[in-house]
Amino acid sequence: MRTSRISKETSKIINATSLSPTSRRSTRPSLSRFAHGNSSNKNEHSPELLQDTTDIEDVIPPSRKRKRDPTPRTPIKQSPRKTVTVKTEVEDSITFSPSKERKVRKPARQIKNEETGEVEIHPPNNWAEVYAVVKEMRTAGAAQNAAVDTMGCERLAEEKVSPKVKRYHTLTALMLSSQTKDTTNAVAMGRLQKELPAYKEGEPVGLNLENILAVDPKLLNELIWVVGFHNNKTKYIKVTAEILRDQWDGDIPDSIEGLMSLPGVGPKMAYLCMSTAWGRTEGIGVDVHVHRITNLWGWHKTKGPEETRLALQAWLPKELWHEINWLLVGFGQTVCLPVGRKCGDCELGLEGLCKSAERSKVILGRKTKEEKVKKDEEGIVIEKSEVVKVEEVVNDVPVNADSKAEVFVEGVLELPVEEGLTKEEEKMTLDDIAHAPGQLEKSSKRKSKR
Repeated sequence: MRTSRISKETSKIINATSLSPTSRRSTRPSLSRFAHGNSSNKNEHSPELLQDTTDIEDVIPPSRKRKRDPTPRTPIKQSPRKTVTVKTEVEDSITFSPSKERKVRKPARQIKNEETGEVEIHPPNNWAEVYAVVKEMRTAGAAQNAAVDTMGCERLAEEKVSPKVKRYHTLTALMLSSQTKDTTNAVAMGRLQKELPAYKEGEPVGLNLENILAVDPKLLNELIWVVGFHNNKTKYIKVTAEILRDQWDGDIPDSIEGLMSLPGVGPKMAYLCMSTAWGRTEGIGVDVHVHRITNLWGWHKTKGPEETRLALQAWLPKELWHEINWLLVGFGQTVCLPVGRKCGDCELGLEGLCKSAERSKVILGRKTKEEKVKKDEEGIVIEKSEVVKVEEVVNDVPVNADSKAEVFVEGVLELPVEEGLTKEEEKMTLDDIAHAPGQLEKSSKRKSKR
């Protein structure tokens, strides 16, 4: 039976293990002789078999870790374009292209003196160079022949009159110049000098204190109507004339305080009048041009003309106080305009001295202006020629037009044109006359048929 057979085989295994001198661990090879149907079971109790029974640990040699043979790595294929190069820095072999040193602009600043302990005001670092370039432009460059050169307040007084009357002309011109262009101011002063009636028969016609006191305010307003705020200026001129007659013996004040006490006279007018009329420069006359341009240059950051005057007087040499007004007013009228600055024609922009220059205009100006210099072997300049491209504006001329022919328009009075005026001044004069005060006849309106 199957059960008895299994028990027999179990007993045989127990006997076999008990016969062995040492207890061995049963492994597959040692147990394989007990497999069912194995022929080796017949001789299982033979002593040879008992002696040959070995453990699997004794038969199988100890395992060794497999050593991998080092395989040579194949180099990665590199494209000929991607080459690896090692750069070594050598101080002697490195050369840099020459570059222009960047100009550092520093505005006027307060610096404390360590020795004395006093606060000193240092001027802008490049002010002298800027001033010299602008002065060259005003005398022989793009900023010459400005309106202030011929029609400024200090040039509108008549030469044939007495010094006392001449000083009064200067004061009146300054009072009219507020919020008014020099060309327009010159027209108003010309009318006063030629059309102001005499205060009595036999006396000269023109601008003097007596004629101003006697003139009717309405007529005076009509004579100066071209200037800005002519209604207020008419009142100021009449009141000032009475003050000069009663308090200053018919002459203008000879001090800043006295001039500023007059109605309509501010610091700018007072300092310019003192410098021009009395020949004493006690301050800088700062108008909108001086205030605007000096702030564009970065000399200071001020909010108004009076603040600019104090800032300039703190460091600018006193011998330049009178000249700077003429210099910057003309520069502002010709090149550095309030609207549409001509940075391409300005030497400050071309030389990199103006921080507010418009870059596009400067680049165009540098391309337009070409300079050719010829030098000899020693480097001395032999010939220097400057080529400037200028666009000419040609006006339309009617066909078969006679240059001497006169055009008459019905209803328009023919007015004589003064000699010595430019075309622009003539146009301004005619425009001013066209807008003269008075009632115009209104044309009858026609009803449109619908």
